[in-house]
Amino acid sequence: MNAIQPLRAVHDAATVATLGPLQPLRYTDGADPGTERPAHVRAASAVRRFGGALWMAQDDANFLAVRRDDGSVRAFALPPGPDGRRLFSAKHGNKRHKMDLEAAVVLPDGRLCAFGSGSKAARRRLVLVDPSEQVRIFDAEALYLAFEANKAFSGSELNIEGVVLSGGTLRVFNRGNGDPNGALRPVDATVELDLAAFVAYVDGKAAAPALGAVRHYDLGQLEGVQLTFSDAAALPDGRIAFLAAAEASPDAYHDGEVRGCRLGLIDGDAVRTYDLKSADGKTCGLKLEGIELLAAEAGALRFYVVADVDDTEVPALGGELVLPLPAGK
Repeated sequence: MNAIQPLRAVHDAATVATLGPLQPLRYTDGADPGTERPAHVRAASAVRRFGGALWMAQDDANFLAVRRDDGSVRAFALPPGPDGRRLFSAKHGNKRHKMDLEAAVVLPDGRLCAFGSGSKAARRRLVLVDPSEQVRIFDAEALYLAFEANKAFSGSELNIEGVVLSGGTLRVFNRGNGDPNGALRPVDATVELDLAAFVAYVDGKAAAPALGAVRHYDLGQLEGVQLTFSDAAALPDGRIAFLAAAEASPDAYHDGEVRGCRLGLIDGDAVRTYDLKSADGKTCGLKLEGIELLAAEAGALRFYVVADVDDTEVPALGGELVLPLPAGK
């Protein structure tokens, strides 16, 4: 694992990404005790444009949140867990059952595919939603065991946090916030999967796809805490935008104190990061966990981002993030 030279991010202190006002994500129809739907989105962890709306995964609830362009938010219920519940927490004693959905991608055939983090056995599943909103849960243990066995990719603890589609390849992002395990260290890394092989696998037509090229990343630090991947989104020109959070967590299973977050761009072997600030110049101290491109405009990239506040009683947040770019970029 140590033989792979990491791509080191260059921090561009002169360019600042501006975070617009973040809105609490509350369901327009409120709570529904019958399905265990709460009144708000609890822990938004990934976002993708799908079916003309922004669909958000949650890491502790078997609901996808769907935000329409008019700002309304509806809940899309997933099947309950093995204990019959759709909400998961230490308080409920069922945290081990949660799928921990942390990443999502829209496949070329129009299906949304959300990925569990893989950090525990229950988190090795995929959620597939087709354009008619039929849902299927796929047990991807064989693929996740391959992720875990490839220590160049998984390091000391597997924790999938992002997936992007680039041509005929899926690039999967591992977050390096795990607990060291002997000589194994946490690693921020990506691994490539052949798209056609992956689709054949989830459709039950082939074995788990072979893992391709692995890359390591050193994203730097923020206030003395290592920055680690929390999501990624593909750009039309082949670059990849990503979010990196500085979270002092003890391992991939428990939350920790969040010191802040940065936006980054991967352009081949070049990696840059940018500070996030609100319109009034305040530094962003939130844990942004989901990012999706809204528009690549003249001189700027405009994204929708979601923040998990790590409190089940407080709504997750969503809003726009704008990165100014030099002319021609």
